[in-house]
Amino acid sequence: MVSSENRAPTSGAPPSGPPRDQESWGGVMPAVLTMFDADGALDEVATAEHIERLVSEGVHGVVVGGTSGEFIGLSPAERDRLVQVAVRTVRGRVPVVAGTGAYATQETIELTRAAAGRGADGAIVILPYFQKPTRDEVMRHLRSVGAASPIPVMAYNNPANSGAPELRAADLAALFGDGAITAVKSTFPSVHQVHEARAAVPDEAFRILYGSFTAPLEALAGGADGWISGILNVVAADALALFDAIGRADLAAARQAWARILPIRRLYTEQLLGPVGDLAIYRGILRLRGLPGGHCRAPLLDLTPSQEERLAEILDASDKPEKLAATAAPGRHT
Repeated sequence: MVSSENRAPTSGAPPSGPPRDQESWGGVMPAVLTMFDADGALDEVATAEHIERLVSEGVHGVVVGGTSGEFIGLSPAERDRLVQVAVRTVRGRVPVVAGTGAYATQETIELTRAAAGRGADGAIVILPYFQKPTRDEVMRHLRSVGAASPIPVMAYNNPANSGAPELRAADLAALFGDGAITAVKSTFPSVHQVHEARAAVPDEAFRILYGSFTAPLEALAGGADGWISGILNVVAADALALFDAIGRADLAAARQAWARILPIRRLYTEQLLGPVGDLAIYRGILRLRGLPGGHCRAPLLDLTPSQEERLAEILDASDKPEKLAATAAPGRHT
């Protein structure tokens, strides 16, 4: 549902930038939050403002309609509108990669073709979820989508969220060799999958994007071409500093940049606000900064007023290292 006051202008054709292939995919690519209003309606205006801010900060690409974009709670029409908003906002300045994955192969193909028609530079396709398909079924799914897609396909290798078997390095090599995929977002608690994927597919046309917030420094140092994550909605500047430092082999600067990001990650990994989701935390941070943060769509919940007050205290302390230790309440660490 999109209320009229939340609808972005739609006049004119989507702006066309220079042709982009998957070889431009890399660097810092936020998994963009989808903005909803307090009634749960898709807020295109706020979403466009948020994307514009990220691009203006210097990110290298945007991923819309992914996990952090709450694709699982969007209707097909809303997913289509989201791609339109992103393409019109970005205006060819950076690649727009659209989340087009669904459980059903045919629906995924239709969503991918629709995104291509709206001007998306690529598609990110989650492993077929919930029904726990076999590895052969996952491989066939991705081959079918890749064969039917007019744009490059990034496999979203996230077995924890999807419930599907992980794509091993040999699987990625086979899919790339078949022309089914041209990239992977590798979302695991560890980073060895990045090293293994690069060893299995040394061709730099195959793009490897680290997809978690656990160890981006190690992933980038180990051969990842870039970083896709929801946390990048709120730490883009430091993430860019981290990426640039790794590129010039300045490990000390990379560690400093990661140290500035760590307090934000700890909010979720150590549940410093209590049992809350990461998207609610990012939205709360944006609101505290006076920026559009939107609301989560049910069943996900926003922060409570007391949690947002606690968040403000922790963010204030994160700028003052001598106060930071005092913000971690006993019993809240996982």
